[in-house]
Amino acid sequence: MSKYRVVDLFSGAGGLTFGFYYNLVNNQFEKRDNVEFVFANEFAPQAVAAFKKNYGDDIPMIAGDICGITDKEIEERLNGEEVDVIIGGPPCQSFSTVGQRKYDDRAKLSNQYLRLLEKIKPKMFLFENVKGILSMREIFYQTDANGETVYEEVVKHRGDKTFIKKEAVIDHYGDLVMDVLAREFDRIGYKIVHKTMVAAKFGVPQNRERVFIIGIRKDLDLEWNYPEGDCEQPLSIFHAISDLPPVGEGETVTEYTVAPMNDYQRLMRGDSQKITQHFCGFYGDKIRTVIQNVAEGEGKNDFNDKVDAGLIDRRYYLTSGYGNTYGRLERNKPSTTITNNLATPSALRCIHYEQNRALTPREGARIQSFPDWYHFEGNRTDVARQVGNAVPPLMAIAFANKIIETLEK
Repeated sequence: MSKYRVVDLFSGAGGLTFGFYYNLVNNQFEKRDNVEFVFANEFAPQAVAAFKKNYGDDIPMIAGDICGITDKEIEERLNGEEVDVIIGGPPCQSFSTVGQRKYDDRAKLSNQYLRLLEKIKPKMFLFENVKGILSMREIFYQTDANGETVYEEVVKHRGDKTFIKKEAVIDHYGDLVMDVLAREFDRIGYKIVHKTMVAAKFGVPQNRERVFIIGIRKDLDLEWNYPEGDCEQPLSIFHAISDLPPVGEGETVTEYTVAPMNDYQRLMRGDSQKITQHFCGFYGDKIRTVIQNVAEGEGKNDFNDKVDAGLIDRRYYLTSGYGNTYGRLERNKPSTTITNNLATPSALRCIHYEQNRALTPREGARIQSFPDWYHFEGNRTDVARQVGNAVPPLMAIAFANKIIETLEK
């Protein structure tokens, strides 16, 4: 049996990798025997450790800065054989519609994706990113006589605090990032399409939107159709995590206490006998008060309304954050997008629908569709980043199946 050869860039802890390494068969994850990973690359040491823990020696990992991967090393890894597909999504925070957006060095890591794409020339590629990439523009900064970026001091406010921050001075805006990428893909020799996809359509209990760019080499007569996703009734967060045991402040829980109650929970558990990364930190008085007074579906603005109505002491009034921060999830709906702040109550909506705490990293992983036996490495921040930045495995499987189907024609 011939194997499809894959290069995996910006691998993170391996969410997109998962879909090309495993398939879903009879509600179980089954290792594919028709895919071979030529190599993967990831920069963050903790994500590298997680990747190696999950995939071992099956996937050669080049740990470190992608800029350091030389043409010679690529040639040695390819060993004269063609690659079928490159997969990956360069760091997306700079493209996000949440927070401050800059076309900075992280955004420009897409240039490294392009460099390796041009060198390897696979039959197809998959480039995943946040929806914000569709509206992001190039930003050009002012430079001085020596060509150095000019910075200015800007007064910032965060809650009751005021501080000074240095920011690069914008000279002008350029083209849409998507137009820049499209021109580059065309120059390298690929015809592309892009589409915003919703994770909930693929059985992921999360209303996560991501852009998937698919490229096909111009010399190939291949036709691409996006996977449709057959989940007509989105899974709720209750459906996804209700079998995981309660966790209190400062607790770590490792034992299951009830049997799985539906197929999704059975899939997520697999053969797991223990729970990992199911823990909660301690909260200060203000955060604890907010959590205790926010009902399902409510958030910052609702809490402040209660303060204004005299139901809660004025000292707890929230002065920072967006309208959907400090938000409690709704049990009968899919989760909002899991981010790398999934365990931080002051971040986007991530408070447990019933318990007075933020989601645990394991609950976040469940909502992303990572099985309970999947490992993450590092401290709480590292793990949350690995979970929040990943492509949901069930979504990745759908794309892997469709790419393999396309290549088989």
